[in-house]
Amino acid sequence: MTTHIESEEHKALRSAVSALGNRYGRDYLTRTIAEGKPPTELWSEAGKLGYLGVNLPEAHGGGGGGITELSIVLEELGAAGSPLLMLVVSPAICGTVISRFGTEAQKRQWLPGIADGTRLMAFGITEPDAGSNSHRITTTARKDGADWLLSGRKVFISGVDIADAVLIVGRTEDARTGRLKPCLFIVPTDAEGFDKRPIDMELNAAEKQFELVLDDVRLPADALVGDEDAGLLQLFAGLNPERIMTAAFAIGMGRYALAKAVEYARDRTVWKAPIGAHQAIAHPLAQAHIDLELARLMMQKAAHLYDAGDDTGAGEAANMAKYAAGEACVKAVDQAVHTLGGNGLTREFGLASLITAARVARIAPVSREMILNYVSHQTLGLPKSY
Repeated sequence: MTTHIESEEHKALRSAVSALGNRYGRDYLTRTIAEGKPPTELWSEAGKLGYLGVNLPEAHGGGGGGITELSIVLEELGAAGSPLLMLVVSPAICGTVISRFGTEAQKRQWLPGIADGTRLMAFGITEPDAGSNSHRITTTARKDGADWLLSGRKVFISGVDIADAVLIVGRTEDARTGRLKPCLFIVPTDAEGFDKRPIDMELNAAEKQFELVLDDVRLPADALVGDEDAGLLQLFAGLNPERIMTAAFAIGMGRYALAKAVEYARDRTVWKAPIGAHQAIAHPLAQAHIDLELARLMMQKAAHLYDAGDDTGAGEAANMAKYAAGEACVKAVDQAVHTLGGNGLTREFGLASLITAARVARIAPVSREMILNYVSHQTLGLPKSY
C-alpha cells in the first residue's frame, strides 16, 4: 500500500472513530477536566470497540494492525475534540515494546488488557537532570540474587494515577565493561518503594503529570523486558511510535481548532459579508489546512515505514512528522483563536485552553530543537556541537 492513498478499510476506521469521538466531543473532555477525572468512559468504550489495541497482535487480543491504524484512531478522536493522550503511551509505546521484545508470559499478562482498555501502562523515561539526553539517565537497577533493585527519579510521567504499572527506563551495569546500559522494567504502581507526586501544571488536561521516586523497588527477574544487552534498540522501538502518535495528537487538535474557526468565519458577519470572505481571514486558515495536510502525509510515511519494519527510515520520518505536526498545530490553534477575536478567549468557544495544549506538541516527547539536531546530524551529516 502506498502511504498517500488510504485504503477503504482505513477510511472506514476513520469514519467509525470519528463517530465515536463526536458522540463524546469537546464538552465531555472539558467536563472530565473540570471534575479532575480521567476520560474513563471514552477510554473504556474505545477499548470495547477494539480501537485501543488496533496495533497489537491478534494472538494477544489486538487488531493485528500497526501504528498506521492507531494514529488514525488518535487523530480522529482529536479532530472530534476528545483526544486520549494515553493512547500515545499505553498501546503505542508500552504495547509495542512488549509485543516486540517481551516474553510470552509478559505478552499474555499485559497485551489483552492494554488492547481492551482494562489495563493501562505508563512510560517513564524523562528525568530531572537528563531531559532529552537518555544517555544521562541515572535511574539504576542492580542485581540482588535473582531480583532487581531499582532506584531513581522520573518527571513528567503521564497518567501514573490511572496506570497499573509503569514501563521504566533504567540502566544496569555491564559485567564486561562496567559501563551502564539502558534497560526496560515493568514496575507495578503499588510496588513498595514506588512513590508518585502530582506536578502542578498550568496545562488543562484530563491526564495528570507526575514525578516518580523509586527507592530500592524490588522487582522479580521477569520484570525485565527483552534482552538485557539490547536496551537501546528496544527503547528506540518504542520512541518512534511515540513521535508518530504525538504527530497524530497534534494534527487532530489542529484540525479541531481549524474546523471551529472555519465554521465561525463562514457565519460571522461584520458589515455586509461573512468574515471568511476576506482574504486576511481566509488565507491564513487555508495555509493552516495545507500545513496540517503536509504534516499528516509525513506522519503516514513514518507509520508506513515503521509498520514495514524499517526502524532507521521510520526514525527520520517520525521525527520530521512530529516536528511538522507540532508547528502546524500551534499555527492552526493560534489562527483559530485570532479568527474568533475576543470569542477565541472565552470558555464558551473552548479554544483558548488549546493554546497551552498545542505547545506540548513542540516540547514533548522531544523538543523541536533536538529534532533539528537529529536531522542535521543523521540526515545531513553535519558535525555535532555536543
